Amino acid sequence: MPVMDGFEAAGQIRRMDRSDAGTVPIIAMSANVFDTSIQAAKKAGMNDYLTKPVDPEKVYEVLSKYQKK
Repeated sequence: MPVMDGFEAAGQIRRMDRSDAGTVPIIAMSANVFDTSIQAAKKAGMNDYLTKPVDPEKVYEVLSKYQKK
């Protein structure tokens, strides 16, 4: 992203003055598979983390966790 990275974007979303700012699902997608990156994403306010190459079954699994019923 040209203006900010995903960590900063997640933090800004979480700090928004909106009733859903703390609950809207934020899912990272990255080629970086290191545990430190996954933990940094969660610390930034992301709910989950998908790695590339994308496994469609894993994407569906993660998305279904946050789907409103």
